[in-house]
Amino acid sequence: MKAAQIKKYSNEINVSINEIPIPEPEENEILMKVMAAAVNPLEMLQLTGNVKLIQDYKMPLTLGNECAGVVEKLGKNVKGFCVGDRVYTRLPIKKVGAFAEYVTVDHEALAKMPSGYEFTTAAAIPLAGLTAYQGLTEELEVQPGKTLLITGASGSFGQIAVPIAKSMGLRVVVTGNTRSREKFIRMGADQYIDYKKENYWEVLTDIDYVIDTLGANEFEHELSVLKKGGRLLSLRTAPNGMFAKRNGLSWFKRILFTLAGNKFDSAARKQGKEYRFMFVRSDGKQLKRVTEIVEKYHIMPDIDSRKFSLFQVNEALMLMADGKLNGKVVIQM
Repeated sequence: MKAAQIKKYSNEINVSINEIPIPEPEENEILMKVMAAAVNPLEMLQLTGNVKLIQDYKMPLTLGNECAGVVEKLGKNVKGFCVGDRVYTRLPIKKVGAFAEYVTVDHEALAKMPSGYEFTTAAAIPLAGLTAYQGLTEELEVQPGKTLLITGASGSFGQIAVPIAKSMGLRVVVTGNTRSREKFIRMGADQYIDYKKENYWEVLTDIDYVIDTLGANEFEHELSVLKKGGRLLSLRTAPNGMFAKRNGLSWFKRILFTLAGNKFDSAARKQGKEYRFMFVRSDGKQLKRVTEIVEKYHIMPDIDSRKFSLFQVNEALMLMADGKLNGKVVIQM
């Protein structure tokens, strides 16, 4: 089979298409024929080695973290799935490889696709959906009736996170670009702040929870709008000691991440607030719950109209890295 691989970490986008054997599923795995795989900023972090302290990979590495496809073969211990099922997944972090014609997946990381969805649309859901679900339920531990701010929410993450947050009974405020305003209001956002027209930190106060998608430069502003006792969850800024402990990392990495996140932890504590960082993991049961929400609220993430084959993986990565998108970039097998 063909797979998009790198031989070493590099700051350059130089992925090669190699011929490798079709993997054989282990007893708890299924073999999936990949029909579509989404392209994310996470691939760039893995390609460059920027997340190797969280997960270092053996080379050559097949890239790709989320995909949709068809079950081709079952391991002997797999239950709940049949050959021919249309499935999708955020692959386990230790065993990525969605940019390939076939991939083996632990059945506990797998869920059946939303009913009636195309492969290209379904492939764009697992990573953002699980990030939102895990962030809201595990990191922020949200309660109905509270207010959530998502900064930089007009992209693919916000399109899934807002409906999921609304399904949990939250009042949702988002910041984003001008062109996405009407879409997010239709999706149920209670307040939309156009970042080109208003500074959210000048109009918001007493926010219960914040999800940051923008990074360290926004930290002080995001912290300032939180009420005392509130939680700020970042997807971009920096891991901290709590992140290392919750993910069972080594003592060395716990020390390292404690030092890396100390600036943000200390600033939050001084104001009686809490800083969190997360790195989304695979979870088939949670993805099934996300699927139910997707179906109930008819969540349809935008897909960029430009089509890419596996042989065009470098162009797809470059387009995603450039950031001038009309939706999520998807590779069609």
